[in-house]
Order: sequence, then structure tokens, then C-alpha cells
Amino acid sequence: MNDGDSLTAAACAVLKTSDPTSKAGAARSLGRRWRAGELAGTGGDIPPDRPGRPERPELRAPRDMPKRRKAGAGHSRIALLHAIAHIELNAIDLAVDMVARFAPVVADDAFVDDWLGVADDEARHFNMLAGRLADFGAAYGDLPAHDGLWEAASSTAHDACARLAVAHMVLEARGLDVTPAMVARLRRAGDDVSADILQIIHDEEIGHVAAGARWFDRLARSRGREPQSYWRELVAHNFRGGLKPPFNIEARRRAGMPPELYDPATFPGPNRGN
Repeated sequence: MNDGDSLTAAACAVLKTSDPTSKAGAARSLGRRWRAGELAGTGGDIPPDRPGRPERPELRAPRDMPKRRKAGAGHSRIALLHAIAHIELNAIDLAVDMVARFAPVVADDAFVDDWLGVADDEARHFNMLAGRLADFGAAYGDLPAHDGLWEAASSTAHDACARLAVAHMVLEARGLDVTPAMVARLRRAGDDVSADILQIIHDEEIGHVAAGARWFDRLARSRGREPQSYWRELVAHNFRGGLKPPFNIEARRRAGMPPELYDPATFPGPNRGN
């Protein structure tokens, strides 16, 4: 990133960065530059279809990944931490892509503030997990990883509301549901260090889901749409999986997602005919 970069040029530079540690550092630097007023306007640079990635890990379809990860000793714990590190690396790109792709359309500095703040958090999360992997003699890239999260990003690149609905109010909200059980398993295994990292991630992800819900509500209303019905419509058309309980109702409520929004009894799943 160079002096005189526009916001979108600097964001695209982060997206194109392949090395994970460098990407995390670049995302944090982008936020600092934005807050310091060092960027030369919004710009109109077009983000890449896919972000830069290292040669490893090998990316597989979600169906080709192991179905369960336990939090016990040895390889299974490394596999769990590696999987979450991969999610956090993708989350950096999701937040930065939100800025690169949609900030010129939304035209609101608060939107940029929120998503660069999210990117900063995700970069810290990745760094914490990479450090914990190193404690076990492992590194990000040692194991295969799935490409499902970026597939969801690609399928919603056409529309900010669709991106918010699927990436943040479905997939990221799912992290609120599953992380507490992971934390509990790690504590039972005596790994409080890893458990503490996941607890930090869980607590901060509530704010990220809240940002998604807040901006979805605002943009939906700006289009003259009722947010709940519009969210269901977009999820049905843009997400191929079902909404799977159990749900972390309290965490979702704190993030601005009341149970009646996603209750499978009234919203059983996607429209697979689209």
C-alpha cells in the first residue's frame, strides 16, 4: 500500500496479499490509515474475484472435509485450531471485500468504520490462532481446508444485502452457535489457553454479526423493504444450506437477531428451486 492510495485501492491490495501473516498485518494497517485520514478518497478500484492465498493449505470442497473435529489432545486439537484459523483468514477478506466492493455504493463513512473494525478483529484472531498452532509445533497450511466461505462470498458479490444476509447473518451467526461447545471441550481437555482464545473470538463475533444485522436493516429499509421478510427472501435465493439448530439464542439476540427471524418452524430452509 502506497501513500496517496484511495480506500478501494488499499483494500484491494489487502485482498491480493497472499501470505496470511502479511494479509493480517495489511488489514490492520488499512484500518489505522483510514482512521488517521491518510487515504485519498473512496476510489473505484474493482476487487479481485478471489483473494490472494498461499500455496498451502490445499482447498477442498466442504463435503470432502472431515465431518467432526474433537478438542482432545494431539492432531484433533491442531485440526480444530487450524480450521478456525482458516475461517478467520477468510473473515479478514470478507470484511475488507465488503469495503472494497460496497463502500462506493453505500457511501457512508460509518460503514467503512464498522467493516475495517471487523477486519482488524479478524486479523487479531488469526494471529492468536497462528500463535497457538505454533505452540503445538504446527502452522496454518499444514492441513487441508474447505473453500465454502469464499464460495458464499462469490455468490453474493452482486449485492450488499445478499452478502450481509448470508455471510454475516447466516454463516458468521453459526459461529456463535457452535463455539461455546468447542470452548467447553477444550476446557475439559485442560487446554484453557486455546479455550480463552476461542472465547475472545466468540465474544467479539457477536459484534460482527451485529454489524451485519445493523447494516442489513439499514440497507433493506433504504430499498423500501421490510427487513425480516427481505432477509428470508435473500437467504432462500442465495444460500444452499438449511438453518440448523441448536441456536445460541442469547448471543444471537445480543447481535440483533431475534429468534422469530430464523425460527425453522416459520422459516424451514432455502428455496432449492433457485
